[in-house]
Amino acid sequence: MRFGIFIPQGWRFDLVGIPPEQHWATMKGLALAADAGPWESLWVYDHFHTTPVPSEEATHEAWTLMAAFAAVTDRIRLGQMCTCMAYRNPAYLAKVAATVDHVSGGRLEMGIGAGWYEHEWRAYGYGFPEAPERLRMLDQGVQIMRQAWETGSATLQGEHYQVSGAIVRPLPVQAGGIPLWVAGGGEKVTLRIAAQHARYTNFNGGAEEFARKSELLRGHCTKHGTDFDAITRSSNFNTIVGASEAEVSDRIDAVEARLVPHLGARRAADVAAQYREPSPAQAVAGTPEQVVDVLRERRDLGLGYSIHYFPESAYDRSGVELFEREVIPALA
Repeated sequence: MRFGIFIPQGWRFDLVGIPPEQHWATMKGLALAADAGPWESLWVYDHFHTTPVPSEEATHEAWTLMAAFAAVTDRIRLGQMCTCMAYRNPAYLAKVAATVDHVSGGRLEMGIGAGWYEHEWRAYGYGFPEAPERLRMLDQGVQIMRQAWETGSATLQGEHYQVSGAIVRPLPVQAGGIPLWVAGGGEKVTLRIAAQHARYTNFNGGAEEFARKSELLRGHCTKHGTDFDAITRSSNFNTIVGASEAEVSDRIDAVEARLVPHLGARRAADVAAQYREPSPAQAVAGTPEQVVDVLRERRDLGLGYSIHYFPESAYDRSGVELFEREVIPALA
């Protein structure tokens, strides 16, 4: 199994209490620590407003961070989970990504999806089309990006995007273009787009749901003549790990307490509840042995890449360090 780590950028109220002028130093320090560690990749979210509620708290922009991380790290690969297709024209996005690939020396990943956060869509003037339309935008945008990275220009007269000889030079450093991660578990469209275009997929859910969607992806690959085994399946996990169950509980309590002033007691308790459940679909919390057991089950179902978000990492890296020492070596 391969491993990625999210760098807190404020989206989940994970930089609150840190003065804004210290945010970049905090994020940079975590990125450099990941670069020096066992992680294959670091990731940020492509969002503009905090979650689970919009607020005045900072949320740093994903592609600006991509360029910044590209410049200060040396080894680790860089990704977004995931870029919303409609937030940027796809030819422009292909150009931005190609430049970041050069800054990084060929270390960029492209996570791409249809988007879902209605509040920020409307606030930024993008409207909020129905899901089928957002998925058509994703499909056309992916076609434009692949064409641009493979040939140096893109032409497409689509329903949502029209480009005519859009030049994207220089080509990305990576031969064949930047690896595409198509994120989302939509069974009829998103997994079909992944089967046609992606080197990686990213979808969450419990073990049974992961296995079922894997088989649906296999079916799409068969239909479109692509190689299912060539697509790496990934999932994201909100993660808290402690040396003992008591320590895990203390860490969850600390996360909840940090969120209460910003979310209120009820919403903060809801966030904490995902870590207190024994087998949540998108979170894993426990001792190293317990976390290894959860991830090993997914690995046996075909999960090749797990990407971990640690809600406490901007304040306390000891949980990340424990994960690095005891979880990654057991599964890598």
